[in-house]
Amino acid sequence: MGKLICDSTTSSPVIPWRDPTSTPTVDLHEQTTLLPPLPETTTSSSWDDVSGLEEQQKRYLNRLQTKGVLWKHPKDPNRSLVFRLSHGGEVDSDGNCLFTATRKAMGGYLSSLSAKELRRRTVRRFLEDLGSASDELKEKTETLIKHLYSPDLSAGWGVHVIQEVKLLAKKDDRLGLDSSINELLQLGMQRESAAESIYKERCVAVDDGPSWAKYMSISGSPDDEHDIITLQYTEEGLLTVDENRDGRAAAFGDDIAIECLATEFKREIFVVSWFFKCDKLPFYVFSLRLYYLLGLILPDCLSI
Repeated sequence: MGKLICDSTTSSPVIPWRDPTSTPTVDLHEQTTLLPPLPETTTSSSWDDVSGLEEQQKRYLNRLQTKGVLWKHPKDPNRSLVFRLSHGGEVDSDGNCLFTATRKAMGGYLSSLSAKELRRRTVRRFLEDLGSASDELKEKTETLIKHLYSPDLSAGWGVHVIQEVKLLAKKDDRLGLDSSINELLQLGMQRESAAESIYKERCVAVDDGPSWAKYMSISGSPDDEHDIITLQYTEEGLLTVDENRDGRAAAFGDDIAIECLATEFKREIFVVSWFFKCDKLPFYVFSLRLYYLLGLILPDCLSI
């Protein structure tokens, strides 16, 4: 996790970092009219001190911290902002990182809520908004969900090396699913092929609004209703089946969840994607995605 504050060289108001133990934050428009510019003496820790990053990653992040991130207002260029990026703490890089980072970043009232409660409110907001959406928006949302979790495996290989299909298995059905898989094994079928066949036939595909809500509700805890099953494919066919036997896999917060979270708490979340080439792997370009909430960077999922 980190923090994001406006660069003090801009003429725009500044949104300073709020410690997680401080009082609840106020709305963005209230802060921008009440807070003074950031003092020139404000300092932030170097990315060199952050654990878990390679030297090249630290160099890129330090460069980004020095230059800042420019956000252009879509209508009024005079209201554009320059943000400065700095590290603000650690968040476990599991499927709950978006929600645990939200608690840590905003503090106040949210610090009393669990990551699971934030998930619940995110899912509730999604279902409420989807229920009142137009047919066109519902169709676009369903198309996006299918693209993310039930992709067309006959396409997309010019972009992806591996594509994943997400399925939801009820915890109460796991013994029955295992029994059906074993029956196919006794007929001579390979384990992964048998598992793929049974899971695709008996589990819930994540391909529409209601199934997305079930998926995003999964926090990897024993009281979840479903377990996440992941089928990985290459262009040649099935690669692996992650059966998630211990039920600890949680649904990572995606762009839909981020938007719902922002709506629920009346905040703006900015996503910055930074593409760069790795010296060790010159044929690959990696994307560094950083999420910002109310001027605060959210999760520590710096997926390189």
